[in-house]
Amino acid sequence: MRLIKVLIVDDHPAMGEGTRTIIESEQDMKADVLNESDKVLDILEKDTYDVYLIDLYMPRMNGIELTKKIMQFDPDAIVLIYTGYDVISHFNLLIEAGASGFVSKTSTQEQLITAIRCSLRDEAVIPIPLLRQLKRAEASPMASKEKTYLKNISLTTKEQQILDGVSKGKTNRAIALELSMSQRSVEYHLTKIFSKLGVESRTEALLKAGELGLLSVSAVKK
Repeated sequence: MRLIKVLIVDDHPAMGEGTRTIIESEQDMKADVLNESDKVLDILEKDTYDVYLIDLYMPRMNGIELTKKIMQFDPDAIVLIYTGYDVISHFNLLIEAGASGFVSKTSTQEQLITAIRCSLRDEAVIPIPLLRQLKRAEASPMASKEKTYLKNISLTTKEQQILDGVSKGKTNRAIALELSMSQRSVEYHLTKIFSKLGVESRTEALLKAGELGLLSVSAVKK
């Protein structure tokens, strides 16, 4: 019997181990867990997997960027985004990155296993709530207005420098030292960046900035 190998990438150890237990309850499945997203490529140098179960919001490298890296390494890879958050705002970006499907962390054991097995048959399982959200988003008369609004977002030079520092994984203190600013000033500018992008965290800011093309070339390469 050939084992289906699954790599779980989640920065929450308890979630990763719980998911592994569910997957390995299947006789033909074996799972490994990695809690640091930036270590995945080191693992791929030694081994590959049939399915990659990737958390969306992670420090150092978010699920979108990690999916791109995996697809560059293995264009035929099957990546399922495994998240407890709403993916509607990042749906197109995730598909463009190469994701094969989405699985909610609130899914039952049966739903998770079904999503994995379907992906191996080149089939995608889309939860009905997400399907309905996509339909509403496409039909909404506000959609085009929102896109226009997002395209008009611009950052000051200082905000751009701070955002680039965040994208490189630097702390507020490190960014402040690099830009000869106080840490409080960095935090103030970050608050303004969050407000402009309509987000509430550093990870969400990077996802939105990447989607809007607001990260510098050097930051994207990083």
